[in-house]
Amino acid sequence: MADIRVHHLHKAFADFTAVKDSTFTVHDGEFFCLLGPSGCGKTTTLRMIAGLELPTSGQIFLGDEDVSFKRASARDIAFVFQMFALYPHMNVRRNIAFPLVSQGMPRNEVNQAVEQAARTLRITHLLDKPVSGLSSGDRQRVALGRAIVRQPLAFLMDEPLGALDAEFREVMCQELRALHDRLHATTVYVTHDQMEAMAMADIIAIMNEGVIEQLGAPLEVYERPASVFVADFIGAPSMNFLPFEAAMASGDDAIHIGPAKVAVPAAREDISARNLLCGVRPEHVRFHDDSMLRAEVLGTEYLGTSTVVTLATAQGATVRAKVDVANPARRGDHVGLAFDARAVSLFDAASGRALRTARDDQPHAVRRQGARHG
Repeated sequence: MADIRVHHLHKAFADFTAVKDSTFTVHDGEFFCLLGPSGCGKTTTLRMIAGLELPTSGQIFLGDEDVSFKRASARDIAFVFQMFALYPHMNVRRNIAFPLVSQGMPRNEVNQAVEQAARTLRITHLLDKPVSGLSSGDRQRVALGRAIVRQPLAFLMDEPLGALDAEFREVMCQELRALHDRLHATTVYVTHDQMEAMAMADIIAIMNEGVIEQLGAPLEVYERPASVFVADFIGAPSMNFLPFEAAMASGDDAIHIGPAKVAVPAAREDISARNLLCGVRPEHVRFHDDSMLRAEVLGTEYLGTSTVVTLATAQGATVRAKVDVANPARRGDHVGLAFDARAVSLFDAASGRALRTARDDQPHAVRRQGARHG
């Protein structure tokens, strides 16, 4: 396996810029996710790493080799597509063996490699079956088998679970991560599904309009979003945003939302902008009878282990609170709201960037335990 290093990668199609000055490193043995909405540039980035698209400018290193302008056939990588890309006239064994047969590997070595891949993916019993009769999940396992049989330097995956139903996608998330850990593989995985990224990734790069807005461990991007976009994109329900107008000085640890004084992490910069946002996750919102921040309950959503309560503040902001199922809130109730001050984020409304606060003094979240680094 090997590191993948991307430096100032840029891709333009005529007047449209798909990827803008991206720089990041995928460490040896790391599960790295490119996450973002459709059209954000994540698949174009992956295709450039694979050699299926050539960059307009910038560099891509696979290990110590500069592969920026080499075609896919000259790069020691394996690509897994969303739609499986299997050969329907071949059985499972021949599909998995195809890359090795194409390279002229001796038959006995091909058979050994195919059997090993099948054991790893638990599909030995399917080897002699036609792929046309397999379930979507089994066909995806065959596609993974065809990738891992080559033992490449890196695995690149473009929304490989997108064609599966929600329940089976969750199972395959667990299996993909377990497979990654068994192989100690360097993996770059593209998805628009935050749950997939949060469940599997060591590091997530969140993209928006061709730009990487934040790069960090799942816990870091969830708890310390670098922008309004990241805060809104990550989390279900997403972060609440309450506007307030004030200039903040370094050291300020409270803001005013209407008549309510709200405690926040101490500011680490002076902000002259008048339009600011207070961001708080639904699980950090609670009801407090004595709070001056008043809101009306608009509705409730029962989730089994918790209830999501949607409220409208007196200032016109919509807030969601994730509370215990025993909470008696009902539509039309008027309640006071309080926030866990340690979990509040502050943003410049104009630029969308997160303001530096005392939360940034704490160590960042680390990569997933067990991830290897070069």
